[in-house]
Amino acid sequence: MSLDPTKHEDWEIAEEAESRMKTVFQLAEELGLEEEELLPHGHYVAKVDYKAVLERLADVPDGKYIDVTAITPTPLGEGKSTTTMGLTQGMGLRGKNVIATIRQPSGGPTMNIKGSAAGGGLAQCIPLTPFSLGLTGDINAIMNAHNLAMVAVTARLQHEFNYGDKFLGRRDLKRLNIDPRNVEMKWIIDFCAQGLRDIIIGLGGKMDGFTMRSGFAIAVSSEVMAILAVAKDLKDMRERMARIVVAYNKRGKPVTTADLEVDGAMTAWMVEAINPNLMQTLEGQPVFVHAGPFANIAIGQSSIVADRVALKLGDYVITESGFGADIGFEKFWNLKCRMSGLTPNAAVLVATIRALKAHGGAPTPVPGKPMDPAYTEERVEWVEKGCANLVHCIDIIKKSGVSPVVCINVFYTDTDNEINAVRRIAEEAGARVAESRHWEHGGEGALEFADAVIEACEEPNDFKFLYELDTPLRERIELIATEVYGADGVEYSAEALEKAKRMEKDPDMLELGTCMVKTHLSLSDDPSLKGVPKGWKLYIRDILTYKGAGFVVPVAGTISLMPGTGSNPAFRRIDVDVDTGKVRGVF
Repeated sequence: MSLDPTKHEDWEIAEEAESRMKTVFQLAEELGLEEEELLPHGHYVAKVDYKAVLERLADVPDGKYIDVTAITPTPLGEGKSTTTMGLTQGMGLRGKNVIATIRQPSGGPTMNIKGSAAGGGLAQCIPLTPFSLGLTGDINAIMNAHNLAMVAVTARLQHEFNYGDKFLGRRDLKRLNIDPRNVEMKWIIDFCAQGLRDIIIGLGGKMDGFTMRSGFAIAVSSEVMAILAVAKDLKDMRERMARIVVAYNKRGKPVTTADLEVDGAMTAWMVEAINPNLMQTLEGQPVFVHAGPFANIAIGQSSIVADRVALKLGDYVITESGFGADIGFEKFWNLKCRMSGLTPNAAVLVATIRALKAHGGAPTPVPGKPMDPAYTEERVEWVEKGCANLVHCIDIIKKSGVSPVVCINVFYTDTDNEINAVRRIAEEAGARVAESRHWEHGGEGALEFADAVIEACEEPNDFKFLYELDTPLRERIELIATEVYGADGVEYSAEALEKAKRMEKDPDMLELGTCMVKTHLSLSDDPSLKGVPKGWKLYIRDILTYKGAGFVVPVAGTISLMPGTGSNPAFRRIDVDVDTGKVRGVF
């Protein structure tokens, strides 16, 4: 019997469900996997040999493909992961062969304010502890691969500077002449460590490295993580790894991992990581977990490999894109689908009454502080005003040609009048609408929602990209800013403008997609602006190049690639039962 989510914490519900969950061997048998295709990591987590599955099932038609996105996030959360799990459970109860593909959580938010990304209530991915604390080591492999490139570039700087031609000649190396002021990569760590954003390394003597300015970003923002998300196979990953630009030389030419002769060793760290991880929902449906979060500073999508495997094994595959439709869905639409060649059959747009109130003028919630009573009292006028953001996100999805389904992710304090207002406005905007109470009731609470998504998958769509790859970079940015975010135009810093002009003259850059970095808390680049901001221009302060992943990365506003840890982080409440070894308090 499942615990009542109104009375128990998520980790308590997960722990109770884990006492009766299927083994990975049962899951594999139900999925139709061959014995040698399953790579167990204990009894309840496994990797799946993607290559063997795709080769064996090459002639099997793909299942239906569904993306889950949301309105612009608020500190109260919209519940995309919870909704993804709830929809998977609901479709499972309808007798559908359904698989979810989600991203692995970062240790940064897990140990900070946000917590894990396993879902919540009676709609979760389990087992919770391994899911939240490193899983099978993919992020650790990414950190080692990425930081090895930093070891290579800093060591090369030190030895060329200290020993010059003597060092180069002895080892038959060509001089790279790396500019220490133009090392584009930083180190990475999988925590929100604001104290490491900007540092000086190499202090000490001649043998202690090259003294230079450096810093850290969070692990999941690494280009290596992006490569894991978009690589089609190991060969593709190896080729992409060689194209990573680590730094520039003193003439402004790129220095790659291949130039540093570290690309092969980096790929060696990733050989096991390319296989997706197999887990399950609270109700026993299969879940592939692969690649990472943070669509505001990264691609923020589950991997193409995991989706391709799932589409061969399942009749319905439900994937999830990070943050709101302006960020996560836009990248799913114009980057992931372009790179994978996959076309979605439907898209789910998640909204909560509480988040709509925040967009409609309710007092801004502050993480860690008591919620304003307005969020639990009936305030239809705030809900209606906040629906402007919902309608804007519906329009984003419709621009792709995909059929949107609005999921009203119902909380037990929501009233009928508030729910009916959302339903009316969303239907007037041309979306299907379904209530879902999966958080409180699991799959049983998601049956209306599941039916709406199944119906949407049967509707033909006219999927099309927002831009083609021959569109000049600044035109692409303008299209994303105006058509997706609702900006009046784009402004550039002097540095970003110079980079954009140079990139537009480089024919190699035409093959790269555009992966925006922007705050997730607003349609604009100002996180304080809720709803649908008017009369603003997107400010691009820098443009990065991820040639390995295949992206140009415009950076908007003041967003940082290293988030900070708050004053009341989750790690304060996490502990271990020393008698049983069970971790408690992860949420």
